Amino acid sequence: MAKDAEGLDRIDRSLLRLLTQDAEQSYADLGRAVGLSPPAVHERVKRYKATGRITGVVAQLDPAMTGKRFLAFIHVNTTGWGKSEALMQIEELPEVEEIHSVTGDTCMIVKVRMESTQAMEALLARLYALPEVISTKSYVALSTYLERPVQPGISDITHRPDC
Repeated sequence: MAKDAEGLDRIDRSLLRLLTQDAEQSYADLGRAVGLSPPAVHERVKRYKATGRITGVVAQLDPAMTGKRFLAFIHVNTTGWGKSEALMQIEELPEVEEIHSVTGDTCMIVKVRMESTQAMEALLARLYALPEVISTKSYVALSTYLERPVQPGISDITHRPDC
């Protein structure tokens, strides 16, 4: 079976896609879906974990059920460019879900989730206490229409040049 540039074949992409939808599926169910025996699926999943393709299996929590309905993205401008030990103290803050170094008119984007605007204000105060933080710009999410894990392979949607 042909493998793509990432070393995945069609079955690998299908298995990974199924696992991102529900990682609790049995190897037998996964095998039926992709045409493999349960032991063959188990071996592939072991390989994905061993090679770092699967980095962990976690429960996705409902933010509303955990009291963390407030989602925001904070653009952070710093004195330097790139990651520093002092700046990476941000990852210790429990409200922080993601930190990205980006191009454009800001240095990094931080995804945060918390209980309230008061919690956001306290978080911003902690960010400004870091010596490298110059300024921030916050964007509060009003609604989330799509939030999903990384998807393997290329899209199943065919793009036509006339669209």
